[in-house]
Amino acid sequence: MIDRTRTRDLNTHQNEAGEVHHRDVTRRRFLQLLAGGGAALVAGCAPEREATLNPTTAPAPPGGLATPTDPRSTPGRPVSYSLPTDAGAWAPSAPHAGSLPSSPGTVQIRGIGEFTFEADEVETLRPDIFQPGHFSLFDALVRVAEQGNITLEYHFSEQMDTHVIDAINGEGGWWHSAYYSGGWAEPNVFRMDMYPYKNGTLFWLNKERDQRLTAIYDSFLQEVTRLENNGGRIIIPEVTIRSPSGNTLFRDVLVTPHDVRMDVLQPGVVTGLDAILSLAEQGELSNLKLTWYERIGSADPVDSYWLEQIDRAEATGSCGFVYETGVRGLGGNHIHIPSDVRVTVSPEYALWFWICL
Repeated sequence: MIDRTRTRDLNTHQNEAGEVHHRDVTRRRFLQLLAGGGAALVAGCAPEREATLNPTTAPAPPGGLATPTDPRSTPGRPVSYSLPTDAGAWAPSAPHAGSLPSSPGTVQIRGIGEFTFEADEVETLRPDIFQPGHFSLFDALVRVAEQGNITLEYHFSEQMDTHVIDAINGEGGWWHSAYYSGGWAEPNVFRMDMYPYKNGTLFWLNKERDQRLTAIYDSFLQEVTRLENNGGRIIIPEVTIRSPSGNTLFRDVLVTPHDVRMDVLQPGVVTGLDAILSLAEQGELSNLKLTWYERIGSADPVDSYWLEQIDRAEATGSCGFVYETGVRGLGGNHIHIPSDVRVTVSPEYALWFWICL
């Protein structure tokens, strides 16, 4: 069951901590909408190389989204897109759509038990982020509580732009871990209600040290404060690309949405991939290559775009680009959420670097 004493009425007033619940438009989204329709961009927001800020969003093609049965893609085989397109857009000309979560899922709450849920019965508490049918790890946990398996107390913090677990069965101090099909356990400092769920996801909750939780929540506060200070625009202080040919640092990068994954995310939601697409759009990068994978080896589904080329550096064999983004000093920013569905609030840095496995 769910203790809704701190959630049902939060649409209309503040709770004891001064935190306000708006289920449709969060403070972050409101600021972004305001910025999108407000004053002209401030000149000081240009990257270090002073690129022209003229973002454009590639519209969906007349035929709509490419799906596994669409003739534009061969089921199970990667499909690559060189950018910019012939029309000069920095998004795939034939966007793909991943599969909806449909199979039964499981969440383990250490010391309490393991519980199952039906993916098609889960509804998101973040309709500002997810499209219908898609949801987060937190939404799945709420569904477990709705089934009567646990007693869940939580609230939404506007100051951190996330739902916070207050207690499970009367006990506090919880944090989540997860990985997708073909992955492995890894520490993370990512908001649970922005962590996309897909078929085959394994996730669990552990008790976490108070000091660690405080540091994580402080990083969330920093992000929202940075967003507010920038008038609702996502401006990343440092974006670094480390390639075989050298390192390049870009400062104060304005990141705009490109809506590459409108099958999963709502229009206007900014992702980790958008940092690179924005740099390219601003003239800082000359060409990119994105490749859509339905599966990679034993990882199934993958259903995401992989960034396989930045300028002259192109993935080959077991070598290619990986990324991390967030607030420095915590550890847990390098996690295997694909960049095209990793929601960005207002990180301190973004790093793309070349590795060979």
